[in-house]
Amino acid sequence: MTAAEHWLSIVGVGEDGYDGLNSEARRAIASAELLYGGSRHLALVPFAISSAPRVAWPSPMTPAVLQILTEYRGKKRVCVLASGDPMLHGVGVPLTRDLAATEFRVLPQVSAFSLACARLGWPMAETTLITLVNRPAEQLLRHFYPGQRLVIFSEDGSTPSTVARLLMESGYGSSKMDVFENLGGSSERNIAESAACWRNKQCGKLNLVAVLCVPDRMTKPLSLAPGLPDDAFYTDGQLTKREVRAVTLSRLAPLPNQTLWDVGAGTGSIGIEWMRLHPTCSCIAFEAREDRALRILENAMQLGVPNLKVIQGTAPATFGSLPSPNAIFLGGGVGNDDLFDACWAKLSPGGRLVANAVTLQSEATLVTRHTLYGGDLMRMMVSRADPIGGARGWRSMMPITQWTVTKP
Repeated sequence: MTAAEHWLSIVGVGEDGYDGLNSEARRAIASAELLYGGSRHLALVPFAISSAPRVAWPSPMTPAVLQILTEYRGKKRVCVLASGDPMLHGVGVPLTRDLAATEFRVLPQVSAFSLACARLGWPMAETTLITLVNRPAEQLLRHFYPGQRLVIFSEDGSTPSTVARLLMESGYGSSKMDVFENLGGSSERNIAESAACWRNKQCGKLNLVAVLCVPDRMTKPLSLAPGLPDDAFYTDGQLTKREVRAVTLSRLAPLPNQTLWDVGAGTGSIGIEWMRLHPTCSCIAFEAREDRALRILENAMQLGVPNLKVIQGTAPATFGSLPSPNAIFLGGGVGNDDLFDACWAKLSPGGRLVANAVTLQSEATLVTRHTLYGGDLMRMMVSRADPIGGARGWRSMMPITQWTVTKP
């Protein structure tokens, strides 16, 4: 093998199998010294075409991916067989992430996503793709809103029933579901039904779910904008109120692929709303009390961000060797100098720290730190109209002092 050759080929295979591959994909298979893939894909390649050793993916498949990238990198011609487009939630992503473009070639087939949109007449650019393969189904809850088109890669034959259940529990039982089995193959089948009427408990293992979200008459959709209603959260009262939460999120300034530390998370509302703003936003919530840590996980699951991580214990001892975050919210322990110093040390350069204070003592601490570190200091005073006898009047919430600072 010369240095100019691609040592890794990743070939997408459709339901029409080997017969549906073009000449370049066939050459990649024929010239391979090792063939990797799922058992189903490997069985589609005639032995007369390739006599190379065949390795079926183990479960989990991470050790085999590492073996390809370390033991065989640049030393053997490896061909990996994958479903459809390997770069669309496929094995092509972890295989190529740290490789130079000159080392590999990806030969995709039409993806199941493209086929589903074509069958339904849905514009791909206006359709959201979600994979539930090795991922919690509750992530779907973040994506339910009126008129939303979803294409969902299923984990197995029970996934459609799980999707139907989540739709009904969220007030979207009127949504239309199309389940495609063996999409693109000779045995393709489409099952169309509303979520509320779904009766097919088990579908074929190779299936895809398409959903047109329709809310039931009494359903109140949850916005992705910061400031969910307070009653959207299970809480014991340790909750950053809606108006303050919206302002706090705007100051934290979430960006895709960034991580927030919510220190003294309480109910977890700040971290949950951070993650709802973009599917690549992540959060670690630090909470000393076990009951609150469990409640944060429950809220995260219910509001569609099941990947929020909770670390139970007293900060900053629980920080350990975790990678530096892009933003930190200090909702509790503002007066603890050791906690602030640890947060400031951990924060990435250019990262944002936002701290809220309610008491006079904690407010004085923020004033001192503002003097030392700069940033913005502001006070929020919110009043809500409440009944007073037979009339209504303004009831003031406790004022909040907020300090926002960016680390140089």
